[in-house]
Amino acid sequence: MKSNFFYSFPAIKGKQANRDFFVIMCPLSILSKLFLFDEDDLPPEHRAQRILNKARIPEMASYILNNPQDYVFSSVTASIDGEFNFKSTNDIDEKIGILQVSMDSRLLINDGQHRRAAIEEAIKAAPELGDETISVVLFIDEGLRRSQQIFADLNKHAVNVSKSIGILYDSRDPIAMITKTLLDDNRYLMHFTDKENPSLSKFSPKLFTLSSINETNKKLVNKLNENDPKTIEFVKEFWDVLCENMKEWQFVFTKATNPTLFRRDYISSNGVVLEALGLVGNYLYKNNPNEWKSILSNIKNIDWHRSNLEDWEGRVIGPNGRIVKSVTYVKLTNNLIKIKLGIALTKEELKLENDCKKDDKL
Repeated sequence: MKSNFFYSFPAIKGKQANRDFFVIMCPLSILSKLFLFDEDDLPPEHRAQRILNKARIPEMASYILNNPQDYVFSSVTASIDGEFNFKSTNDIDEKIGILQVSMDSRLLINDGQHRRAAIEEAIKAAPELGDETISVVLFIDEGLRRSQQIFADLNKHAVNVSKSIGILYDSRDPIAMITKTLLDDNRYLMHFTDKENPSLSKFSPKLFTLSSINETNKKLVNKLNENDPKTIEFVKEFWDVLCENMKEWQFVFTKATNPTLFRRDYISSNGVVLEALGLVGNYLYKNNPNEWKSILSNIKNIDWHRSNLEDWEGRVIGPNGRIVKSVTYVKLTNNLIKIKLGIALTKEELKLENDCKKDDKL
């Protein structure tokens, strides 16, 4: 090596597509100093990766700081643009050794720039994290085109985990824990909730998705103490009231009809309606703590049929006749349910109603 100064890393040498690559362990304290990412103001065709989404960084940094004993980050992928040398140090396996990288080299991150930035932020708050390590997969740089191809290949087959699976496996989020406990306790939800898929297929034997129940619970416990046993009991009782008083759900629970036909004819198990009911339940629990169950039970008198366009068009059902999932539609559906239950609308809810009526007249 021409350079007199270099970084040394314990490394494992591998081979993919007839190209050498290396896996090293990098201390978190020097990750941001060694590994670079492209400047934001470069045009996309001159970058080897996407622009850093700075809005993601605080959440990722908080994840590390809030879980110092069991946070997990996967490997960063980077390219070496400069001089390097690998020396085997193992008599049994020549692939184990020391990777020396010239300090003049450019180490460019191909995948993992958000992890790098989040680690940098976390170390500012907890410097002791600097002694911990992250694995880095190092490829030999062959120019911009190769770096761009590495990024494309790494992300081409990536599939985001469905919300339901994320909830099912999450043992940290208190609402996810409430939702999973709920499904264990409620025999109807237990048997009629899809715990894996983000949406229900046409012939699914289920009525709900785990993600829609969890989103409903988020609205249900808004500004309540999620860890209070009273809140957890409230969630359980809320769903008990729904399961007992949604007459159409009972058709499915008792096998009088099948879920496919139910979803074709009724809207009451859809995420828009469930989340709106979560808003209603939250309001009732805070403002009518003694009567909320009896008031909510009157949902049995609401016409949830999909053909009831007088009520649901522009709230659950869009102009094209399909169910529309949007924040505004959830709020508008909440408004109508409250009206049907004889609950006065708040100033904000009345304003939304009036604004939407004005829009309809235009």
